[in-house]
Amino acid sequence: MIDENIHTEKITSNKTSALFLSLTGLFLILFIWRRVVSGMNGLTIVLLCFFVFFLFCSINYRILNISLTRKELALKFGLVTWVIPLGNIASCRLDEIPWLMKNGGAGIHFMFIQGRYRASFNFLEYSRVVISLKRRMGPVRDISFTTRRPEDLIRSIRDLTSSTWLVGEK
Repeated sequence: MIDENIHTEKITSNKTSALFLSLTGLFLILFIWRRVVSGMNGLTIVLLCFFVFFLFCSINYRILNISLTRKELALKFGLVTWVIPLGNIASCRLDEIPWLMKNGGAGIHFMFIQGRYRASFNFLEYSRVVISLKRRMGPVRDISFTTRRPEDLIRSIRDLTSSTWLVGEK
């Protein structure tokens, strides 16, 4: 039997793309200017590194793919994929965190929220859902991510994790 998708989303963000592309362009211009004026020195190399970093972010953080099946929740952000078995989900809810932490950047972040280490897959302008894990995945105890349909996703995850077919799954 093929494991069908219960919920799928492909999320993009014009704001996030514009932010990363602007920073990529800024550091490219600064790198070129510094290279022409001063040659290759420490600051020139730092500017080049920032250009490469934001170029990577521009490419890698364009699309967040969310896939929920009867077995797992998979989050894919460019080169990074995080798979959470449904049997490891303790709870699921809307993510309510301080404004600065919510809007402090896009992409993948790691942070402490209320004493729990969290991985966050996010864009700037959408709601987020947070999953609390029964068993840590490395140091991570919670995972939050952007979604356009938080209520639908929360309901689907709660329905799937409370189903009797999960009994006995490790």
